[in-house]
Parts: sequence; structure tokens; C-alpha cells
Amino acid sequence: MTDREISSTRLPLVQRPRRNRKSDWSRRLVRETTLDASDLIWPIFVIEGEGRREPVSSMPGVFRQSIDLAAQAVAEAAALGVPAVALFPNTDPKLRDEKASVALDPNNLVCRACRAIKETAPDIGVITDVALDPYTSHGHDGLLSGDEILNDETVAVLAAQAVTQARAGADIIAPSDMMDGRVGAIRSALDAEGFQNVQIMSYAAKYASAFYGPFRDAIGTNKTLRGDKRAYQMDPANTDEALREVALDLEQGADMVMVKPGMPYLDIVHRIAETFHTPTFAYQVSGEYAMIMAAGQNGWLDEERAMMESLLAFKRAGAAGVLTYFAPRAAELLRDAK
Repeated sequence: MTDREISSTRLPLVQRPRRNRKSDWSRRLVRETTLDASDLIWPIFVIEGEGRREPVSSMPGVFRQSIDLAAQAVAEAAALGVPAVALFPNTDPKLRDEKASVALDPNNLVCRACRAIKETAPDIGVITDVALDPYTSHGHDGLLSGDEILNDETVAVLAAQAVTQARAGADIIAPSDMMDGRVGAIRSALDAEGFQNVQIMSYAAKYASAFYGPFRDAIGTNKTLRGDKRAYQMDPANTDEALREVALDLEQGADMVMVKPGMPYLDIVHRIAETFHTPTFAYQVSGEYAMIMAAGQNGWLDEERAMMESLLAFKRAGAAGVLTYFAPRAAELLRDAK
């Protein structure tokens, strides 16, 4: 085409959205959603011993760490601006039993890790998981009778577990068990023991997902789990049910709610945030992390760009923050980009 022909093809447009995209400064100026280190919560796995660091084979770059190393790593994450960590134990199989007895031990892995982290990094928030699966010999989140997960009996243990963790210094109690009525029971138990200011972040919409496999590898429940968890975790087909679960947990005293998994459930995150206008978090679970890492390591996508894009998607959907194994790495990139 000649220059005259090219000139004659120009469209008589008044609105040209690309004008706002033409340069980096302009894109930053009109950006609707931003991601910051303060949006990130780092889930970490703790093990017994000292100076121990074991790779999680199904989660490249993620390690189980002894308490001393975990406390040091948390301090480094705090220096990057990460505001909170979530603790998950890999309990010695010899200590697991049908009643999850060690869950109530004030010297269990989580309680000792909580105290150590508070000594090393007192200004970072510590979130502790309330559920029985790391402590049961059968791998379920509740007490088992035959093939049935007992709801009310489990809730009584969960409330005691929450108090035990609060005494160890936990800032946020995060029940992930999906038993009915557990938030109200935990709130009552915490208040009765003088822990009125300990917050509750409820796993309000936790789905029975295939994306949890690497996490169960990390905490050692893949081999112990009998059957599956569909009798208490949510059906991936349901959305209205998630709103009912959130409403119940807020009525019972939850301060914040969570959706798990994350990326496959961005519609749920958005509906909850828009409906309740309450702090809503998403958990970018182990399977999501593993997929991005595997694809990146195989050269199928740009690992860092995929990581940051995925985290931004949670914020765009309405999440107040994200639990992600990428937290320290993402925080470092965000710091360097400033």
C-alpha cells in the first residue's frame, strides 16, 4: 500500500483506549488494581528437629523446616513486608491417633513454632490452622466413627485446640475443618478464656478439591487419609452454598472469611466480596502453585509473570489478600520494582 492509501484507512475515532496503554507510566497511572507485599500471607510447613530443611517434592521451591529455620525465614519475610504467616505441621506419624490427642498439646509443633516466631519476629501476624487432619491417624479433619465424621464431638475438640493455640501466641485462628457451628464454638471458647482480641479467619468456603494433593504430601496425610472429604468439604458445583456458609460464619463471629482453592474459584471470591463487604481472602493452594512452577520449569510459560498475574487476579476479583507459597518471592519482586 502507498502512504496515501495507508493514510486514508485511518478511522474517525474519538475514543482510542490504546492511548492509555502506550507507555509504562501511563499504564501505571490508570491501573485499577494493585498488588502489594501487604496483600500476601505465607503458608509454611514445620517439622521436628533443628537445622532441618526438607524439600516438598511436589512443590518445587517449598520446604518443610524445623522451627529454628522457620522462625528465621519468617523474620526475612517480615523484612520484605509480608504481614502474616500461616503455620502447618508435619506431625510425627507415631504421635497421630484416632482422637488427634496431640492437637491439644501446648508443646506440639504448631505451639512451639508460634512461640518461636513471636520471639524472632514479634511484629508479624501468626495464623494457626484449626483442624484435626495433621494429628489424626486416619487423615480426616474431624473425629471418625465408622465411616462417619462426627460433627458436634469434633467441634468440642476444635474449640479446645483454638484456645491452646491462642495461649501459644496465635494472632488469628483459622478453622479449616468445615464442621457445622465451629466458628461460634471457637469464638465462645476464646472469649471465655480472655482471648477476645484473637481474630478468626474462617475457611468459610472450602471445596472438596483435587488441587490439595501436594499440600497433603507436605503435611504427611496423603498416605493416612481414608476415603475422601466430600462429606464435609463443599461440592465444587455450588456457589449459592458458599454464600450461606459465609453468612453463617459471620453471624457466629468470624472476622474474616476465606475461599479455598483460589484461581478455579475466583467467581466465588467475587460473589462473597460483593455480597458481604467483609475481608475476604483466597488461598492459592498447593496444586495451583505446583502447576505454575512445573510449567515454568518446562519453559511453557514465563514463571515470574504467571506468578504475579495470578496474584493480581485475586485482588481484581475482590480479595483483601492471598495465602500463597509465592509470598516471599513475590514480595521481593514488588520491592525491587519500586
